[in-house]
Amino acid sequence: MRQERQEAPPRTKRSLRARTAPATSGIIVTCVVVYLAQLIPGLNITAELLYAGAYSFPGTLEPWRMLTSAFAHSTGSVLHILLNMYTLWIFGRILEPFLGTGRFVALYVLSAWAGSVGVLWWASPLTPVIGASGAVFGVIGAYIMVQRTLGGSSTQLYILLAINLVIGFIPGMAIAWESHVGGLIVGVAVGWLYVRTRRTTQQRSQLLGLLGIAVLLVLLSARFFLA
Repeated sequence: MRQERQEAPPRTKRSLRARTAPATSGIIVTCVVVYLAQLIPGLNITAELLYAGAYSFPGTLEPWRMLTSAFAHSTGSVLHILLNMYTLWIFGRILEPFLGTGRFVALYVLSAWAGSVGVLWWASPLTPVIGASGAVFGVIGAYIMVQRTLGGSSTQLYILLAINLVIGFIPGMAIAWESHVGGLIVGVAVGWLYVRTRRTTQQRSQLLGLLGIAVLLVLLSARFFLA
């Protein structure tokens, strides 16, 4: 009985552990390569990848920018990309192995998309935005939902998240809080969906849920076509 107790899995609170995360590494490498390309004079990479609400107008429609903007960063300060990539590295290495690479990529893409949707609805259509912040906030939101399910404490994470959200509202910071909020909302929604449909028999429901979120984002992205 003593041996069985020693070999049995613990029943105390579990925590997520960092492991190999190919998608996380791939996203970081892509962002770094894009950033270096942005520094090359004459290529105008930033202008080609950024997003603004005006690119969702009829006649100037370029919907791919809602995702490409998440792979470019401000060249005015290297801290922009460093902070985003460091945060993604911390949470991605933990969350991706737990969810699986496919689910993590779906989470990242939907969160990045939602960040642009937030900009579309809440920011001036002439305000250009770039950065992976919306997607990163989505990853953090999903992490919180998973951590809650495992029984771990997220108090410190809540505080960190609140501080970062508040910073985005400070005048003069030039931070797209709209992207942060949009990404966070969808990240929490996807995280909730994952933990509620984590059984093998619920995979169909999980896929339908992801498709439902994608359809909702399509409708929200068509704001100026539905008016």
